[in-house]
Amino acid sequence: MTVPLSLATLPDLPPAIRGPSYARDDLSPGIVHIGLGNFHRAHQAWYLHQLMDQGAAHDWAILGAGVRAPDAAMRERLLAQDCLSTLIELDPAGISAEVTAPMIDFLPVEPDNAALIRVMSDPAIRIVALTVTEGGYYRRADGALDDRHVDIRHDAGNPDTPRTAFGAILAALRARRDAGHRPFTGLSCDNLQGNGAVLRQTVTGLARLSDPDLADWIEAEARFPNSMVDCIVPATGPRELELVRALGIADDAPVTHENFRQWVIEDDFCDGRPDWDRAGATFSDRVHDYEVMKIRILNAGHQLLSNAGELLGRETITDCMTDPLIASFFRRVQSEEIAPQVGAVPGMTPAAYAERIAERFANPRILDTVRRVAFDGSSRHPGFLLPMIRERIAARRPVEGLALAEALWCRMCAGTREDGSAISSNDPHWEALARAALEAKARPASWLEQEWVYGDLAREPRLAEPFGRWLRQIWTDGTGAALKAYV
Repeated sequence: MTVPLSLATLPDLPPAIRGPSYARDDLSPGIVHIGLGNFHRAHQAWYLHQLMDQGAAHDWAILGAGVRAPDAAMRERLLAQDCLSTLIELDPAGISAEVTAPMIDFLPVEPDNAALIRVMSDPAIRIVALTVTEGGYYRRADGALDDRHVDIRHDAGNPDTPRTAFGAILAALRARRDAGHRPFTGLSCDNLQGNGAVLRQTVTGLARLSDPDLADWIEAEARFPNSMVDCIVPATGPRELELVRALGIADDAPVTHENFRQWVIEDDFCDGRPDWDRAGATFSDRVHDYEVMKIRILNAGHQLLSNAGELLGRETITDCMTDPLIASFFRRVQSEEIAPQVGAVPGMTPAAYAERIAERFANPRILDTVRRVAFDGSSRHPGFLLPMIRERIAARRPVEGLALAEALWCRMCAGTREDGSAISSNDPHWEALARAALEAKARPASWLEQEWVYGDLAREPRLAEPFGRWLRQIWTDGTGAALKAYV
């Protein structure tokens, strides 16, 4: 028998499932979080849950929000269970679960974001946090704000009825300024180097298109701390739904996650913050060093595995780590071309971190799909791999393994696996990537000529030569043969 998840049924949870020790009536909102996916609930919301269980931070409860159509479906699922979440920890030694309750409402998802703007305008909201994916910040290939994007142009011309999260943030900040209130802190929780700086750029850049004085006020008064986030959180599908029911809970939006979390944050907030460090987070002025290590070794490593794995028909990241060729490719690129581009952080060398990542990726209980990890390569490759290619080329170091990684991504975007089965659309720009990938079969340089992805690397012969050579071998001899030649 399963217990339908709700506030009323918390006393009826199975004995092995730990519920919150705090009461909903004791909580008041202090945070709006935009982008209520699995990662947020397994990571940032979990840290807050831990604090609330300690009797602290009860005035920092979360109001969920979203600006995309799929967010409305998530809102319905979560409201139906009083915004409670079952978190299932997938430790190699066993499975455990808990129910968390730091989110107290989910705002309506509206085309003009009126409810979101109204709530963020309330001075009780002191932090607005986001998980909107790496590609959600409207950046060009050179990292600048894409002020020609149709959404940015819309919000600049219609500041009272914005369609983006950033336009809504801007409208709320304008209302707070005009009412004489302090701004809130903008806290990005996405996998971006300098994510706080990127968020600041997007918000203030949008402001300068319509209200330069507001942009100046935001620059002077608001804060956008950088942060590094880390926890492997698979997507929820039939397998996860079956698992939560086997544990005795009827939860339509459960979250599975690995037995590891890390959150490193700059302590730069303009109107207070929860004491997340009491729950295991780290406040540090060295966020950049931590995030470089994580983004280059973990996130770039995910792309090494997932593109090769997709071509060879491997379903999960764990499957990739048990494939001798893919795993050897991963380890060699990590040791020879990635770790040398990473500095140490307190208590951890790049080599030791890479080994820890390999162990986490091999966790047999984490069924993180290759498809999920490979999604949005047009944001992830420029964010995770291309900066290292630029650095190595500038230092006149070889990029054989990283060039092979780019060739594997190109071949994957052609839309078929080695066995001839189709790879369905897996990128917001899939059609453009597929056209370029098919053209590159005959002329490899055409892939690198996508300047919106590769920027200045489009004209770099020290990438073009190994990339072309690997891509030709992949098409001629197959992915396995190319990996074998490399390792």
